[in-house]
Amino acid sequence: MRSFANVQELKAAVGETVGPTEWRTVTQDQVNLFADATDDHQWIHVDPERAKETPFGGTIAHGFLTLSLLPSFLTELMSVGQIQMAVNFGLNKVRFPKPVPVGSRVRAGGELVDVKNSPAGQLATIKVSVEVEGERRPVCVAEALLLYVPISE
Repeated sequence: MRSFANVQELKAAVGETVGPTEWRTVTQDQVNLFADATDDHQWIHVDPERAKETPFGGTIAHGFLTLSLLPSFLTELMSVGQIQMAVNFGLNKVRFPKPVPVGSRVRAGGELVDVKNSPAGQLATIKVSVEVEGERRPVCVAEALLLYVPISE
């Protein structure tokens, strides 16, 4: 994990990379719980027997499940001191170039793209790339926006 003492140090690091995170396995139970939470029970995600007959050879994780791992990945990638809180401010570009086979291991790395002033604090843009172990192309690329709110003085 990359630790920044404060937002000024974060600003000075624009253009630098952080990570990667530790590997984590995407399980069928995790995919099934995500399907229940989102009412997205498409068979390619939840029916291992039927999914064996596809070009993927088995079930794949929802793209949005992969995207939903970003908050956890971001806390593993970096921390910023001297702030009251960090708030998820949204996303810019999001792409899912490849599927995530259930049972595969994923991890993320990031690039600090920008940090700019906003009325509530400092808005950071971090380009996060999620990869599957053994694959060259990422499975998810997204620009995450984090609002860092300074400690009130």
